[in-house]
Amino acid sequence: MRANYHTHTTRCRHAEGTEREYIETAIQSGIKVLGFSDHAPFPFGDEYSAYIRMGMHELEEYVTTILDLKKEYQKDIQIHLGLEVEYYEEFFDEMYREIEQYPLEYLLLAGHWSGNSHLKTEPYFGIYTEDENILGNYYYQLTEGMKRGCFSYIAHPDLIHFPTNTIAYERTMREICRKANEHQLPLEINLRGIREGKQYPNDTFWKIAGEEKCKAIIGCDAHEPDELVLGKAYQEALRYVEEYKLQLVDEIAMKKL
Repeated sequence: MRANYHTHTTRCRHAEGTEREYIETAIQSGIKVLGFSDHAPFPFGDEYSAYIRMGMHELEEYVTTILDLKKEYQKDIQIHLGLEVEYYEEFFDEMYREIEQYPLEYLLLAGHWSGNSHLKTEPYFGIYTEDENILGNYYYQLTEGMKRGCFSYIAHPDLIHFPTNTIAYERTMREICRKANEHQLPLEINLRGIREGKQYPNDTFWKIAGEEKCKAIIGCDAHEPDELVLGKAYQEALRYVEEYKLQLVDEIAMKKL
């Protein structure tokens, strides 16, 4: 694995380890390009506690830390600075105005919570549901986000936990794949999903992605340094590539904000 662009930091409240530990582990694993893409802060307001992402006040420290390490390790590994971002329509423009003040190099598009909401009461896309409205919200967030033209790839595009043997699922996923092709966005085979036995990567999704001739990229989605150590999960990701005849890439378009 030459490159990984999906790496988190402790600022997201659910990752462990220092940035330096991630970098040292990546070097030991033979990774040549390491991108940090912690969860983007959103201007949700004072009533919200950022329990799964950094607060807006932490963004400057995040940027400074990664840029300093990028300079320090420039002879050993190529480091890039990014964020993983949801398309929350109500807050997106204000969020973007805030983050574009910093020298970010790329953004990953991801869907995590339904309803374009920051509230804990909104359903998490990864919890099993047969509600087609939630499936529709997932489709809306990803496809509307793609239209913004600021993203470099789509993280865990198959995170939605919806019955895969349904017309609704196959129709929706095929349309997401087609939209990704239109916007020239690779789709991520997520190693964290494999490591933790989650509902993704999903064979039905990747069969559709192969039929639509989508580009695929492998992402560690590392929440602790050891998750940059390549092993069985990486080999399983390659199985998806081979079985569904996916076009594997390891470079992304850097879209400086």
